[in-house]
Amino acid sequence: MKDKICAYIESQREDFLKDLKSLVDIKSVREEPKAGMPFGEGPAKALNEAIKISNAHGFDIINFQNYAGEITYGKDPVLMLLAHLDVVDEGDFWTYEPYNMKIVDGKAFGRGTTDDKGAALCCLYAMKAARELFGEPKKGVRLVMGCGEETGSEDMDYYFSKREKLPYTLSPDADYPLINLEKGRFAPTFKKSAENSGEKTVISFFGGTTGNIVPCKASVLISGIEENEISDIIKTAKNDTGVEFSAENENGLLKISALGVSSHAAHPEGGNNAQTALIYLINRLPLNKNEVTLSFKSLEKLFPHKETNGSSVGVKMSDEISGALTLNFGVLHFNNGEFTGSLDLRCPIGANDTNVKAVIDKNFCDHGFSFEGDPEMIPVHYVPEDAPIIKTALKVYEEYTGLKGECLAIGGGTYVHDIEGGVAFGIEFHGTDYKIHGADEFAVIDELLLTAKMYTAIIYELCY
Repeated sequence: MKDKICAYIESQREDFLKDLKSLVDIKSVREEPKAGMPFGEGPAKALNEAIKISNAHGFDIINFQNYAGEITYGKDPVLMLLAHLDVVDEGDFWTYEPYNMKIVDGKAFGRGTTDDKGAALCCLYAMKAARELFGEPKKGVRLVMGCGEETGSEDMDYYFSKREKLPYTLSPDADYPLINLEKGRFAPTFKKSAENSGEKTVISFFGGTTGNIVPCKASVLISGIEENEISDIIKTAKNDTGVEFSAENENGLLKISALGVSSHAAHPEGGNNAQTALIYLINRLPLNKNEVTLSFKSLEKLFPHKETNGSSVGVKMSDEISGALTLNFGVLHFNNGEFTGSLDLRCPIGANDTNVKAVIDKNFCDHGFSFEGDPEMIPVHYVPEDAPIIKTALKVYEEYTGLKGECLAIGGGTYVHDIEGGVAFGIEFHGTDYKIHGADEFAVIDELLLTAKMYTAIIYELCY
């Protein structure tokens, strides 16, 4: 069985790479909605390309108003494979073009090669392999390709308003061996009005733009200070934070820019936050004391540079099953006396409104900040290890990789977070940084094909 599956998938290598390039070359970042395109032109274009690819491989696909596409093979489906075609913005500092897939040394470079266009294609080819090798299944398999995962999974809200959930759901939107626990999430936005006065003060600040990414860039405009006055302070701040700083005159003001390292908010310790580093620098400048400069000191007190466990804001916690809480201070903007910002916390099983939300709220209030609206805490998603889908997937994983199959807990939310009994299986192997949400995202081609092989085997185990 294994040899048969492996031989078939290997025979599809060239077609697979051609199809992958056709998807990756489309910039499917969410934009303003248009008629019939709820997430803008890019995601809709990617879905239409996926429809063309699916049709070419002999599958009919239903387009759910450009929210998602669905392929069902066989009657009475019991297994759903869930992947997405939208991607995050490309950002800066790419070596290769983000939307012109290039293969170098067995790796495919481009936005979405791993997250999640490559994964979607693995599922499609697995369904094709099952059809060609084993014929009609006893119970059907369904592939759903969504267009809005990266911006809140509104695509699934719409899709599941039209379709039922199936007994088994697998999503190649995370890590191997298998994710059966996804931390809860608390992602509040906050604000503050502050009076600005004095000759030497902050005029404006611009940090990150997305709460679920560690910001790699930030900048500030300051009045009343010349670059030569603070060269030693900048040098010290660079040594203390590990972030690069540069200063220049801009229309009579001093502009200081920070360059750090981006990372996903699920593992903020893997980045170097340019925003918190620049706040650190600002607080060491000879500025006038006013509400604005005091507010920057408050932000450093609550969210010190390099601290990602929420200790200073009073929410540090962990447990054996889900691990530690993480906190990313991802967005901060200041202009015309108004602060706005956002946080992204990934929370363990024991987190709740009382020990997380209320604690941050109190700390914010003590420093003059407040939540915008009434932010919701998203609960933990957990599937017990003895669930049949977990046993099947881990058995296949061990057979095809020779590695130990075990369940993992993660801080990131996958596509199955709101699907009861759903688990994430792949697509990233431990020990490799695929640059997810960063510059030069890539996929290892042999690993993509291995994923297609394993998904074929799982389809056979659960549907035939």
